[in-house]
Amino acid sequence: QVQLVESGGGLVQAGGSLRLSCAVSGRTFSRYVMGWFRQAPGKEREFVAAIARSGGSTYFADSVKGRFTISRDNAKNTVYLQMNSLKPEDTAVYYCAVGRSIVAVTKEYDYWGQGTQVTVSS
Repeated sequence: QVQLVESGGGLVQAGGSLRLSCAVSGRTFSRYVMGWFRQAPGKEREFVAAIARSGGSTYFADSVKGRFTISRDNAKNTVYLQMNSLKPEDTAVYYCAVGRSIVAVTKEYDYWGQGTQVTVSS
């Protein structure tokens, strides 16, 4: 069983930055595609970013492109989401997930963390 634990969420003013971390259990982290999703109240969960097993390829939702970056440290079994120039509409619970391919489709991701709240005030 793969376990994921997100951290780093919090309250930040618009224009500010946060870095989310996701620690993944197990010895096969380098085999996983990793993704970040978010869900705002009353809305469906949406794709944010994904990163390939080696970290060589990344993919972003248009809404965060140019503001967010995704990275991973396979030695630490951790994936990161650096969020800059945050906007109130970025407010959501952010989830990391283990996936099978770098796609924006929720059903392609098999394991999920419990989520971390990000709130951006205007």
